[in-house]
Amino acid sequence: MVRRSKWMSVLVVAMLVAFLTACSSDSSSSSEKGSGDSKGSDEKISINVAYGNQPGEPIDLLAKKWKELAEEKSNGKIELKLYPSSQLGSEKDVVEQATMGNNVIVMAGYDFLMDYVPDAGILTAPYITDSVDDLLYLTTTDWFTELHEALNGKGIHIVTTNTVYGERHLLTNDPVTTPEDLDGMKIRVPNNQMSIATFEALGATATPTPLGDLYTSLQQGLIDGAENPLPVLQGVKAQEVSKHLSLTGHQKFITTWIAGQSFIETLPEDVVQILKETGDEAGDYGRGVLEEQTESVLDEFKGQGVEIHEVDVEQFKEKVQSVYEEFPEWTPGLYDRILELLENRPS
Repeated sequence: MVRRSKWMSVLVVAMLVAFLTACSSDSSSSSEKGSGDSKGSDEKISINVAYGNQPGEPIDLLAKKWKELAEEKSNGKIELKLYPSSQLGSEKDVVEQATMGNNVIVMAGYDFLMDYVPDAGILTAPYITDSVDDLLYLTTTDWFTELHEALNGKGIHIVTTNTVYGERHLLTNDPVTTPEDLDGMKIRVPNNQMSIATFEALGATATPTPLGDLYTSLQQGLIDGAENPLPVLQGVKAQEVSKHLSLTGHQKFITTWIAGQSFIETLPEDVVQILKETGDEAGDYGRGVLEEQTESVLDEFKGQGVEIHEVDVEQFKEKVQSVYEEFPEWTPGLYDRILELLENRPS
C-alpha cells in the first residue's frame, strides 16, 4: 500500500511538470509570432491584401505577382490572401482599418492619405507632372522621407511606392471636348478631397461612388460619366454604357500599398523586408502589364463603338489651377518645393 501511494505521488508530479512545460512552450510560441524582433520562427504568416480593382486588371495581376514572389522568396512562410473588387470595403474604409492595426495591406492613393497628412495629396494633383517617372522620382527624395515619417505618426506604414496606376481619362455619355462641356454633368470620382476639388473646378458635379458600383450607377443614370485609367474603365465595363472617351490625361497617377504601423511592428523584420522587396518587384511587373493593356484597351474601345476625343489639354490645365489654392492645410510653399524638386531632378 505504501509502495502504491509513493508510485502515485511520483506519477502526479510527473504529469504536473509535463503540463507546466507544455503551457510554457505554448506561451513562448505565441509570443514569437507577434514579435517584430523574431527572425527564426518558421510559423506561417498570412496577410490580407485589399484593393478595389477587378480581377484581370493590371493592379490585380500585380497583386497576384506579389503573392507569388513573396511566397517564393519566403519559402512559403508568407501567404498573401488577395481581396479584389473592394471585398473588404471601400478604399477609405480599409485604410481606416489599417490605421487601427488590422491585418491588412491596402492599395491607397495619396489623395486618400491626405486625410491623415494633407501634403500627401499633392502627388495626385491635376497636371502636377508630365510623366509618372517624375512622380516616382519624388518618392525617392528627402521630402518624401519627411512625408513617410509624418504618416508613421498617424499609424500608417508605406510598404511599397512604385505602383503605377496609369493616366486618368474621362468616359462620358455625351461628348466632352472642352471644360465647358462638363457643366452640370455628374462625374463619378473616388471619395477623396483631391478628386472632388478637381472635377468641381472643371465645372462638373463630382459624385463619389465606390468603384464596384460604377457600372450600375451609369446604367441607372445616377452619374453621367467616370474617370480612370483605360484598363480600370474597361474592368468595370463602363464602355458598355458610356460611348465618349476624352483623352484629358488630367492625372498621371501612382499609388502606394500601406499597412498599419502597429501591424507592421508585429511582423518579423525579415518578413517586412521580403514584403518590401517583392512589392517593388511586383510594381515593376505591373507597370509593364499596364502599358500593354492600355494600348489594347484603346483599340477595343474603338471596336465597341466608343468615340475617341482628342482635347486641348491646356484648357483643362487652366481650369484646375484653382485646385492648388483649395488646401490651406498644406505646408506653406509646398507647391513651389515640388516644382523645384522636379526642375532639379537628375537626368
